[in-house]
Amino acid sequence: MPRENLVGQVIAGYTLQSEIGEGGTSAVFKAQHAAHGTVAVKVLREKLRQDRTAVARFLREARYGERVKHPNVVRTIEIGESGPGMHFLAIEWADGELLEKYAKRQGPLPADEVAAIVTQMADAVQAAHAVGIVHRDLKPENVMYNPATRQVKLLDFGIATDTDMAPEERLTRAGFFVGTLMYVAPEALSGELVGPSADQYSLATIAYFLLTGCLPFTAKTPREMFSQLLSQPPIPLNQARPGLRFSSSVESVVMRALSKDPSKRYSDTVSFATELSKVLSDPHEDEDEEGILARMKSLFRKK
Repeated sequence: MPRENLVGQVIAGYTLQSEIGEGGTSAVFKAQHAAHGTVAVKVLREKLRQDRTAVARFLREARYGERVKHPNVVRTIEIGESGPGMHFLAIEWADGELLEKYAKRQGPLPADEVAAIVTQMADAVQAAHAVGIVHRDLKPENVMYNPATRQVKLLDFGIATDTDMAPEERLTRAGFFVGTLMYVAPEALSGELVGPSADQYSLATIAYFLLTGCLPFTAKTPREMFSQLLSQPPIPLNQARPGLRFSSSVESVVMRALSKDPSKRYSDTVSFATELSKVLSDPHEDEDEEGILARMKSLFRKK
């Protein structure tokens, strides 16, 4: 069955100009609207328009995104249905590129840039937590980043969950985890409903990746990754990449947020980001005696 081609079509006043992304359930288009200008439009795939669960997931994502209002979260413009089953979601157009592509090309990133990115992401996630929503899929692929302005925009509430949701309202069966293995918190692997601390773990994994260009685990397959997440500690930050060294304070902050036990992490994502920014801003914090001596000698030589 050939895939539906919507480029050039007009959906509820949105002219779809080009397809810019696709997933298993929907396609995303760059579009123009007379009143809203350039926007992004997500459209449910044709094959899923009669699937009640798929439709429910799509609408849930749209409504969650609508509830989270923050400068670092893409703004929801309109949720609608154009024709039978053709559900769509129009959101603001975010300038830049996916953080994943940028970080792979430019990483490891400078400390101040990492601090700026993590702080904005933490603020966005905290705004979601404040209205009872856990994102559950924080990863560089779900973040738009503009290097020129260093502005972050959080995307995709497709597998987010409401912490007040009754068990019978859940769309994920118990025993089945959701998320991306490389960034998911260990407690999510049970398939049980996770709390805000799971987003903090994912954000810490992103910080680790931005600082080092590596991930906290070295698994080569999903099965191996699953096993490592459950049974092994993450690789210490200062062992992630040969020749790359951080202060013990930076390592301590990141590794605390990567604790397998949620109760040992920070109280919330903003607390983690604030502490990380603080230690990243002082390159000499916790410097060892040898390093201090070397700096003192250097100062004396300049006199």
